[in-house]
Amino acid sequence: MSSAKILVVDDEPQIRRIMRTSLTGQGYEVHDARSGEEALEAVRAQRFDLILLDLNMPGIGGLEACRIIRATSEVAIVMLTVRNTEEDKVAALDAGADDYVTKPFSMPELLARIRASLRRIPVTGDSSVIQAGDLEINPAARSVKVGGKEVRLTPKEFDLLHFLATNANATIAHTKLLQAVWGPDYGDEVEYLRTFINQVRKKIERAPAHPRHVITEPWVGYRFQI
Repeated sequence: MSSAKILVVDDEPQIRRIMRTSLTGQGYEVHDARSGEEALEAVRAQRFDLILLDLNMPGIGGLEACRIIRATSEVAIVMLTVRNTEEDKVAALDAGADDYVTKPFSMPELLARIRASLRRIPVTGDSSVIQAGDLEINPAARSVKVGGKEVRLTPKEFDLLHFLATNANATIAHTKLLQAVWGPDYGDEVEYLRTFINQVRKKIERAPAHPRHVITEPWVGYRFQI
């Protein structure tokens, strides 16, 4: 059971009611909002551990609300969407979401995504700054700089990059990488992992199409190159 505080943002009362009942039953403290505007007010008023944010809402939509929240907060954000195109998934991650779930979804799937998004890889052992060319990864501060300028990664993107970097020059298999960063519920989501890798490359690589640091090992996994 978890005591994490979750904000459910959806303009459909039935969905808010179902998720409140289901998540409360799992031990989460649940609050809800009917719109992006209400969500922003709630985030300004109190701290949440995770936000479930519907993409399509009247007024301030999910993408805009996500961008506004992410500009000042590292809270975990899971976007809920009825669309399942690559463009929509990338748009959600570009806005700063840690994950996305396509409606309709099963409650076990949503719970797995929540656990994965709440999961943070603790900094253990050597927490010294990792330097690779003009890329600097600071585990203690959970910050990344490229050419001396800070680059904003979502919490999950940071965990992914940090795990690869702490295993520099070693090829990490898809399954191992997914389970290390997202947890034991994951393992077969190779396309899902590819989407996140592409997001990280867009933020840290000078030429994302020809990466210098995050290297693809075809059919096997990924490797961080110093």
